[in-house]
Amino acid sequence: MLILASFIMSGCGSEATTDSSDEKVLNVFNWAEYLPKKVIKDFEQETGIKVNYGTYSSNEEMFAKLNTGQGQYDLAVASLYYVDVLIKEGLVEEIDQGKIPNVKNIGEEFLGKDADPEDKYSVPYLWGEELIVMNTDLVDKKVTSIKDLLDPQFKNSLVILDDPRTVIGSALAVLGYSPNSTNEKEIEEAGKWLKKLKPNIKVFDSDNAKALLASGEVKGGIVYGAEASLAIRENKAIEKIYPKEFLSLWQDNFVIPKGAKHKENALKFIDYILRPEVSKEIVMDYPYANPNTEAVKLLPEDIRKEIDIPEEEAKRGTHMKDVGEATVIYDRIWAELKQ
Repeated sequence: MLILASFIMSGCGSEATTDSSDEKVLNVFNWAEYLPKKVIKDFEQETGIKVNYGTYSSNEEMFAKLNTGQGQYDLAVASLYYVDVLIKEGLVEEIDQGKIPNVKNIGEEFLGKDADPEDKYSVPYLWGEELIVMNTDLVDKKVTSIKDLLDPQFKNSLVILDDPRTVIGSALAVLGYSPNSTNEKEIEEAGKWLKKLKPNIKVFDSDNAKALLASGEVKGGIVYGAEASLAIRENKAIEKIYPKEFLSLWQDNFVIPKGAKHKENALKFIDYILRPEVSKEIVMDYPYANPNTEAVKLLPEDIRKEIDIPEEEAKRGTHMKDVGEATVIYDRIWAELKQ
């Protein structure tokens, strides 16, 4: 019995220390409509690493999955304020940037952010803005602000991001409060304002606003800058509008989830994505602003104009921040709005 027990314990110990990093597999979790299939296939062909690719539609969905399924993913993408949350919750691992030589292509202004001041846990991927769009063929008024969206002519005709922090933050800004407020009364007041807007909201959609806009199914809304650009490619009547009350900026970043089984493959993938020619191809398909300064140099002039955010607008833009315990209040207000 003692010999058998010793053998079993020895076997268990061996199993526990098995290193999966040499397996030709990589499990990626990313936003939908954010990485061309060709880029993934090219990486697989070059490295022999099979990429299993999963998608989500919000930071909240991503967080919930990483929080309950540690070890399921080797690489994920998170917005800055959620990088902060993931670090605080111990859900990400440090990144060995020495194994990512192409990180040198990232502009300094995108590094050292408050969420990860020493860049230990994250690597910038793409960035951009969330703004108002209008189909000028369908709208007979000049829209300049988020408050203008209350106009009755927009009844059941707006597409709004399925993003509680941005949307509630917009309402807070309309009311003169910080978009990152942690004051319960202010957040609840923002919720009441959004309920006034709700009759004008046809759909909450972060992934496919471009199609709704281009087809004229909606008159306008609040969307990602790239969705607006893609809609404009199909319909020149679409117009981008930087709202006067509040411009939400975001930066998405690669992170390695806690318990990742293929960290070395994740590092290879990040370095591959940061190659200027690869990063360029991503933006050609999905025209988000790019922190990879060398990739931007390779872009055609028309694409550079698409992703350009005017300097004066970028300066006044606001990034979402972790609001700590107030997150519960935002979640409650959002759930009530979408009932």
